[in-house]
Amino acid sequence: MNSLLKFRKPLSSSFTSLSLQRFSSTLNYAFKEKKEATSFVHPTAIVHPNAVIGQGVSVGPFCTIGSSAKLGNGCRLHPSSHVFGNTELGNHCILMTGAVVGDDIPGRTVIGCNNIVGHHAVVGIKCQDMKYKLGDECFLVIGDNNEIREFTSIHRSSKACDRTVIGDNNLIMGSCHVAHDCKIGNNNIFANTTLLAGHVIVEDYVHTGGATIVHQFCHIGSFSFLGGGSVVSQDVPKYMMVSGDRAELRGLNLEGLRRCGFQVAEIKSLRAAYRKIFMPSDTNSMGFDERLSEVELNEDLGNIPAVCSMLQSIRDSFAENRRGICKFRQWSRS
Repeated sequence: MNSLLKFRKPLSSSFTSLSLQRFSSTLNYAFKEKKEATSFVHPTAIVHPNAVIGQGVSVGPFCTIGSSAKLGNGCRLHPSSHVFGNTELGNHCILMTGAVVGDDIPGRTVIGCNNIVGHHAVVGIKCQDMKYKLGDECFLVIGDNNEIREFTSIHRSSKACDRTVIGDNNLIMGSCHVAHDCKIGNNNIFANTTLLAGHVIVEDYVHTGGATIVHQFCHIGSFSFLGGGSVVSQDVPKYMMVSGDRAELRGLNLEGLRRCGFQVAEIKSLRAAYRKIFMPSDTNSMGFDERLSEVELNEDLGNIPAVCSMLQSIRDSFAENRRGICKFRQWSRS
């Protein structure tokens, strides 16, 4: 009996300890939930009573939140940042000091979760396009996990039937400009003072150097690189590198392809295809379109997905209402 009591005592003690741990964890969780659910609005901030404010939102001094604004859970507005018009911020967005999001004009600005809008950046305001008519609806849609740095400007669309779109996981550095009706994909990096004119399309994993300018209606293919100071006035096909004023093709973005996990065999095939198209051994034998067709029919290159994607990107650049590809010098390999 004594031995049984000796056995049960530590067992009972262990259950008591476990219960206390669970109770303590529950208290900590409840306290954390309460802390996260509590919103803070500084007395000097102006928040319209019709604005929708999520849980755990922090609104700093001298901020303004308009009547149609909607802020998700955990958003933080640093001093003197403002949300105007029909604007929706997803969960855990941060507006740094002086940032302005939205505008009191028809239409809507929608920003996803975990975005950072930098100091004095202006996002979702009226476009700088003469064809925009005051009173027309205009739209901006931004995805998740983007960092928009200081003094950047991103404008809404110029027409009710279109919209400016930015995807996910983009880094837009200081003093960049994304004009009306641009379509930006995912995982792009725009260095300081990159300027995109209206209706520009940028696909995925594109890098730009500082002070890059892209002409309206240009199309920038995935995994391409635009050298610093370039003035891009025509399309840049996938995987390629351009630089200069006006920008010319300078070969494949080899380092970018390696960093993005392209296999050695894929890169080798892309290089072979590029050389056949843009660096022919005899520049007098075939025209550009014939060289392109030759690569498409090549058994060793034409069936490789990366090469097919590059070829299609080149073909698309010559479609109706497109600007053609950037200039290139037909260096002979002879």
